[in-house]
Amino acid sequence: MKVVVASDKFRGTASATEVANAVEVAAGPLGWSVQAVPLADGGEGLLDVLGGANRSLLVTGPNGDPVNAPWRYDRREKTATIEMAAASGLALVGAENNDPVAATTAGTGELLSAAVELGAKRIVVGVGGSATTDGGLGALQAMYPVQRLRGVDLIVACDVRTTFVECAAIFGPQKGASAVQIELLERRLQRLGQVYLDDYGIDVVSLPRSGAAGGLAGGLAAVGARLVDGFEYVAETVDLLGALEDADLVITGEGFLDEQSFVGKVVGGVASLAAETKVPVVAIAGRVFDGVGDRIEAHSLVENFGEERALTETTACITEIAHQILSKRQR
Repeated sequence: MKVVVASDKFRGTASATEVANAVEVAAGPLGWSVQAVPLADGGEGLLDVLGGANRSLLVTGPNGDPVNAPWRYDRREKTATIEMAAASGLALVGAENNDPVAATTAGTGELLSAAVELGAKRIVVGVGGSATTDGGLGALQAMYPVQRLRGVDLIVACDVRTTFVECAAIFGPQKGASAVQIELLERRLQRLGQVYLDDYGIDVVSLPRSGAAGGLAGGLAAVGARLVDGFEYVAETVDLLGALEDADLVITGEGFLDEQSFVGKVVGGVASLAAETKVPVVAIAGRVFDGVGDRIEAHSLVENFGEERALTETTACITEIAHQILSKRQR
């Protein structure tokens, strides 16, 4: 029997590849074959899923301090892969230390500039996990002149459909923004949207996904980027549908499983494809919140092993849960 492991990362505790490896440890003794298809939705983990970093660059971090940002460049394919979180992410500074008004995407723009200078003809940018709500202005300023992007296929992999101005209210609080700061950010984004329209002829304010990464997606769209569903882009790139064709089971997962997991995220995307191909699907998650039991069979590491072990021995816990799941499905 064949199980496909098509999981997102468990943020901070296990990469998507490590999740697949943990399931394989359980599957081998039971006679299951495993096909690992690590996934991402456009946020952190995209770089690993699409080949992993082979370069790094010292760039401007979200608070202005230098950070060493990993990225990937395939010289033969002339393709670069960038995670904005590696240069402008909230994890670099922490919500308690972040300045939600001043935080900049300049470092992401510096990575984009480096890719263009190396001759990249395609650049894939994952835009989850940002510290910023600058509408991409910092990135565009760092990339000046943006005419250098002509002839470059710029693809922005998004994990939300949020529009340009509304991103401040939706994601500002998790970046440390107060109610007053959110109002300021909304006004700033509204003005910036008008600037982009005047300068580039693109109305990003009403564009779906333009609010991803605090409006970075919209800023890049203004200069010609294509905003795509991150999960769909990754799933097509790694041929998830092909992997499911002869599968007996698919195991997916992420750190936190809730209703939002079914809106542009990996678990929801895998569940939809599994339904189309009539392959049973099971989710393993660090935490499982109310409201998802009617959508997917889900197993919580915290509920089964306690919070401390779930956080410190994540892959071992995944192996134990996977063993239980696969044992029950043995013919």
